[in-house]
Amino acid sequence: MATLPIVNQSGEEVGKYEIDTEQIADRISKQLLHDAVVMYQANQRQGTHSAKTRGEVSGTNKKMYRQKGTGHARAGSKRTNVRRGGGTTKTIKTRDYSYRLPKKALQRATRMAIRSKIDDGELVVIDSLAFESPKTALIASILKAVGLGGTTTLIATAEMDSSIYKSGRNIPGVEVQPVRQLNALSVLRPNRMLVTKDALDRIKDGTFANAAAE
Repeated sequence: MATLPIVNQSGEEVGKYEIDTEQIADRISKQLLHDAVVMYQANQRQGTHSAKTRGEVSGTNKKMYRQKGTGHARAGSKRTNVRRGGGTTKTIKTRDYSYRLPKKALQRATRMAIRSKIDDGELVVIDSLAFESPKTALIASILKAVGLGGTTTLIATAEMDSSIYKSGRNIPGVEVQPVRQLNALSVLRPNRMLVTKDALDRIKDGTFANAAAE
């Protein structure tokens, strides 16, 4: 059982939040977390790299000079890989790096990542976040007040809130996501995590859906 302080937007403690981390994840598997993170990173690769072979570079196939009598080594096409401007040997081509782990494994990895943030003291609970309109300066001041200024932070909300999202997206190192979009990579990548009380309620009850695992 973990007891987390609840702070307001001024950084003042206004209550306590008790949560049994074993309800979120019964254990933390470093191997599963590693596999999930590698999968998400692989799925983000564009895979558009491509180099030309000697059959694809421009130029003639004509022999550069006669075989014998020149005093030079034998030479064929100038498109060979040993000459400047020639093709590439063992070249790489466009490919799709994406693959999928089982849905339940990804869901477990997300819960393990959240538990690791709690166990390591890297999760801050705030009573609420609500803006009438997007204000980057306001979200920056809140992060500073709760001790998260100048560090990479994931802000997790109960639902998608466009005002909070637009307020945080211009701050370097800050990402805003509703709990249903959380995954192991988005949780583990930043140094700290700021969670609203309503969002933590959903995580605690297990009612949040891992959209990234579907």
